[in-house]
Amino acid sequence: MFEVKWLWKNLEGNRARYILALCLSVIGSSLTIANPYLSQRIVDTFIAGDDAVQNLTGKRGLLIALCLGMIGFSLLRTGLAYVTMMQYERASQNMLYNVRIFLYNQIQRQDREYFDRNRTGDQMTRMTGDLEMVRHSLAWIVKTIVESLTIFIAAVSYFFYIDAALTWWLLLLAPPIFVTAYLFAKRVRPMYVGLRERLSQLNSSTQENIAANRVVKAFAREEYEIEKFRERNANYQQANKAAAMVWLDYFPYLESFAQAFNVVLMIAGGILVMNGRITFGEFAAFSALIWAISNPMRNIGMIINDIQRFFASLTKVVEIYYAIPKIAGGRKTGAGERFEGSIRFDRVTFKYDSATVLSDVSFTVNPGETVAIMGPTGAGKTTIVNLIPRFYDVTEGRVLIDGVDVRELDLGELRTNVGIATQDVLLFSDTIDGNVAFGDPELPEDDTVKYAKLAAAHDFIRKMPEGYDTIIGERGVGLSGGQKQRLALARAMAVARPILILDDTTSAVDLETEAHIQDSLNRLEAPCTKIIIAQRISTTAKADRILILDAGRVIEEGTHAELLARRGYYYEVFMLQNEGIERQVAANG
Repeated sequence: MFEVKWLWKNLEGNRARYILALCLSVIGSSLTIANPYLSQRIVDTFIAGDDAVQNLTGKRGLLIALCLGMIGFSLLRTGLAYVTMMQYERASQNMLYNVRIFLYNQIQRQDREYFDRNRTGDQMTRMTGDLEMVRHSLAWIVKTIVESLTIFIAAVSYFFYIDAALTWWLLLLAPPIFVTAYLFAKRVRPMYVGLRERLSQLNSSTQENIAANRVVKAFAREEYEIEKFRERNANYQQANKAAAMVWLDYFPYLESFAQAFNVVLMIAGGILVMNGRITFGEFAAFSALIWAISNPMRNIGMIINDIQRFFASLTKVVEIYYAIPKIAGGRKTGAGERFEGSIRFDRVTFKYDSATVLSDVSFTVNPGETVAIMGPTGAGKTTIVNLIPRFYDVTEGRVLIDGVDVRELDLGELRTNVGIATQDVLLFSDTIDGNVAFGDPELPEDDTVKYAKLAAAHDFIRKMPEGYDTIIGERGVGLSGGQKQRLALARAMAVARPILILDDTTSAVDLETEAHIQDSLNRLEAPCTKIIIAQRISTTAKADRILILDAGRVIEEGTHAELLARRGYYYEVFMLQNEGIERQVAANG
């Protein structure tokens, strides 16, 4: 029942059209008995009746009228079928469009944890194949059920009108057909749930392989990936075959029962004709309409097949449809108000599942201050910057911006005050200008160039085939790591937010370019609080303060000079990097 309510809810705006389609289906299917009735009249009056010869000469007008009636009803049913199908298609396609937009918006609203737990390929399957199955169910399966049921009722009613005894003989076959269909449905439903999961795995494997194609080629793992894809494709094929074999197990029984209607009609109907209980025309009407009973019975298996697919697909669609993000927006502090940019971590602890990533972290960043964060891999550096725009929520403690807990701020307002260049650079398949101006589509071209220069990207952009209008490939394919980092940095600076987060965004550039970027960051026109994650001393040395993280805790804090004087982790990194530079200079000399 939930499925029907869900479909009805999402038909809003198209309900009248869909109800019209259902009514037309009922009307068109009811007209099925018209031609058998007219043919009965023709047979009894002009072919097999006692006065058939006399009627052929005396009632020729009636014969012509009956023949024209059969032609007219055939044309009417054809026209109704066309109009009906158009209404079903329009209603279902409109619903599909609306639901897909809603699901896309739902996915956009989800937090990072949702994407950590759900595969991209699975989401693509839900947005395409699963939604199409829902649309197919609305446009075709429901139509088939309504029409089959109407035709069955109309035919049985007409048969009872002609002769109840013969009708009961035919209906004796209905119970075993329904039992067979029920057993089939019970057995096949879990198989389609598994089939849907294997399709999701296949799509996920395909998506991951295409996205990581450069890595696959770099490690010469094409054969391994092909074999992995072949294995998942084989699993999906086997699941499909298994479901098909179940259908084939029950199909002979359903088909035999459906064909048995003709056998019962010939035996029982023939006896009744010989006994004179029914006329030859009435027997002809039974023969002409026997398909109206056998076909719906025959279609039960296929309908159940599609319904089970529908249930499996709708379950996946509904998971997104009713997904509630754990991170929800709070109150607005002011319409479009620019933050001052102070940040405070107050005894923050963060756990991912059962693993503690940050433990009792406290520090303050004043407006306009530049704070660098260093530490070994897995220390929790990226987690800290992810908590500021609320990509995740703290487990304990508070993160405050301008003295307000970020959980109380409107998400949109919070994130429009934070500019981010992430560690994992993602560029869109668009022009360079479009990527730099992604955060502000109205950004003037001169400003695009200005921020590209600040990010030391202008020189290589000028050398591109079409300059700033050059379309770069998906995820920046064709650009070096350093070029992608510089474009991401230009994109982050272009929005001129009061808080700027740079997550190891100069790791792939040379020291000269890095020095230019550091100088540009110090000369930004708008006041800006900067949080910089870096591993190079050359990046952190000019920061107002440096935080050293290890195992989710702040173990050192101070300026470049203060940390060197303490002879701790920062000092060790400084010595290692300087020794490396000295060795490199000596080797080059």
